[in-house]
Amino acid sequence: MNLSITIVIIAITCIVSWLAFNNRQLLDRLILWPPAVDRFKQYDRLVTHGFIHADFSHLLFNMITLYFFSRDVESLVVQRIGAVGYVLFYLSAIVIAILPTYTKHRHDAQYRSLGASGAVSAVLFASILIAPWTGIYIFFIPIPVPAIIYAVLYIGYSIWMDRRGTDNVNHSAHLWGAGYGVMFMLVMEPSLLAHFLNALANPRFG
Repeated sequence: MNLSITIVIIAITCIVSWLAFNNRQLLDRLILWPPAVDRFKQYDRLVTHGFIHADFSHLLFNMITLYFFSRDVESLVVQRIGAVGYVLFYLSAIVIAILPTYTKHRHDAQYRSLGASGAVSAVLFASILIAPWTGIYIFFIPIPVPAIIYAVLYIGYSIWMDRRGTDNVNHSAHLWGAGYGVMFMLVMEPSLLAHFLNALANPRFG
């Protein structure tokens, strides 16, 4: 039986995050601190920040989301460009999602960012492109919300919160990750656009 690549990514992320929870020096070395990239050329931080999290709930939410929405995406990407292609998709999503934030805070020594949210958003929205009417359970709503409705609400909320800037969540990374996930899939498999539009026109809930 083939081992899911996503499971391997989740396992590595959980291990690295857990180690960083208990080792401040490791956390400080892996976190995205823009001056370290700009001044000291530690470009690896553009990737490593996606494997550490602020706390257990942050880690749990990202990994559960990744697990439940990665199956169709991993299957299609591996089928088209192979296992290495899927890994590169995930890693590149971490980088692409954070680049606008890094550029904005390039000289801000007070800024830090961590978490896999950008890459998880890429996988989530790639999944929505494949199956837009899949039910998503959110918060305490007892019935599933269609993925496409969730996507609209997610984008709207992220734009609103990004403009407000009143919390410590990097909503910009969510938006860029979501956009990258969609664009990557359409470049890899252009027929997905027709598939998506056809699926929208013929709702199948569940």
